[in-house]
Amino acid sequence: MTTATAHHDEHHPSGISRWLMTTNHKDIGTLYLLFSLLMFFVGGSMALVIRAELFQPGLQIVTPHFFNQMTTMHALVMIFGVVMPAFVGFANWQIPMMIGAPDMALPRMNNWSFWILPFAFTLLLSTLFLQSQGGAPAGGWTLYPPLSVQGGIGTDFAILSIHMMGISSVLGAINVIATILNMRAPGMTLMKMPLFVWTWLITAYLLLAVMPVLAGAVTMLLTDRHFGTHFFNAAGGGDPVLFQHVFWFFGHPEVYILILPAFGLASQIIPTFARKPLFGYASMVYATASIAFLSFIVWAHHMFTVGLPLAGELFFMYATMLIAVPTGVKVFNWLSTMWRGSMTFETPMLFAIAFVFLFTIGGLSGLMLAIVPADFQYQDTYFVVAHFHYVLVSGAVFAILGGAYYWLPKWTGHMYSETLGKWHFWLSAIGFNLAFFPQHFLGLAGMPRRIPDYALQFTEFNQWSTVGAFILGFAQLIFVFLVIQTIRGGKKATSQVWEGAEGLEWTLTSPPPYHSFAVAPKIK
Repeated sequence: MTTATAHHDEHHPSGISRWLMTTNHKDIGTLYLLFSLLMFFVGGSMALVIRAELFQPGLQIVTPHFFNQMTTMHALVMIFGVVMPAFVGFANWQIPMMIGAPDMALPRMNNWSFWILPFAFTLLLSTLFLQSQGGAPAGGWTLYPPLSVQGGIGTDFAILSIHMMGISSVLGAINVIATILNMRAPGMTLMKMPLFVWTWLITAYLLLAVMPVLAGAVTMLLTDRHFGTHFFNAAGGGDPVLFQHVFWFFGHPEVYILILPAFGLASQIIPTFARKPLFGYASMVYATASIAFLSFIVWAHHMFTVGLPLAGELFFMYATMLIAVPTGVKVFNWLSTMWRGSMTFETPMLFAIAFVFLFTIGGLSGLMLAIVPADFQYQDTYFVVAHFHYVLVSGAVFAILGGAYYWLPKWTGHMYSETLGKWHFWLSAIGFNLAFFPQHFLGLAGMPRRIPDYALQFTEFNQWSTVGAFILGFAQLIFVFLVIQTIRGGKKATSQVWEGAEGLEWTLTSPPPYHSFAVAPKIK
């Protein structure tokens, strides 16, 4: 190696250009995670506007139209701006370190796939300032016609923004697949990969399969709005239910895109703090793959009330119940891993245990929704809102927070404050359950979702819910303080960090070198 190339290997830019032009997987992972954290507060503040309005019956704070903009924007920001970028951030940071690679396979594309996102969200959030033009999109996160066909210019901005997010996701997915399939260290067979890497490989294939479907759906929406087509516009002979079919063919695999990496995170954290190997590794891999496969044949369970033929309702009901089997395998494997382990309860483990327990509640309410005659009662009520927040907040978000605590010492080289971490966990867990558990009862009592006002008998549970939401929201400020504090200093972290941790990333120093593995490690 000449001195010039040696010098080039060591050189990495500093200052602002380091962050703008970086092709390093760790820097890009950091950018994704910080972007996700910023959007967490943007989307969270929208949720608090919704909950503040619903604290008591009557119209208090916002107009019904602005309330609908808040419900739509809150969901779009949380799904595409918080959960997905956070998982891509984890993938960027961890996958090369877990498989013994020096970097991601396609570093320049990696940079591009991140930098599309801030522009996409600037475009989306700018619609809030176009109130004279109809404001932000207000058709729910699903953008159902006819509302989305009739909406103002904000809907067009949202469609362009969704296209950009989709491009970013597809580029990220291609990169993950290329890295995992081509850059594993010698001796690391597929069945020796850490579970987080497996869940991401499967998630990446899901992204490649369904992001173009969403792009197609919103493009058809755009042509209905501006080019005289009538795909979904009933006034011209179109069918709004067609949009639901196309949308949910994307939307159902999407919910697994939002949860499979969380399964991977839990499968890394639980064995470490139980001090036992993961129970049933191979069955976890096969369960993940079967969940991904089944996610493509259950989409119409979101549509039981649109007038599907009976045979269709039965098929989607049984397929949906079937998907509970591999999910149950995972839950039992996590429980078996903890069974008779020497467990300790550091903050990452607390989040992982809460994830398993609360995600299971969300899964059970999902099985209730899978039963067609019962779903006729639950459809479009607050029961559905409670269900998907149990899956996506105590599922995806708690797993993300657990993963952040788990690897923060590895990333920064400093240990975080365990006391602050535990405060953050308990306030989040209590606030979350206070916010969303009462919504099951509201839904069963008949309160519809996406309404800015409600009947008097729903007041008390809504007040509990609002108080819980504010506790959950403000608890996240502890997390921000803790992250800043850890980056700036603290007790030095060892390479191993956690005494039970296994995997290649723990063989590197904390923080790891700029290029993870200059020489590929040998896997025994």
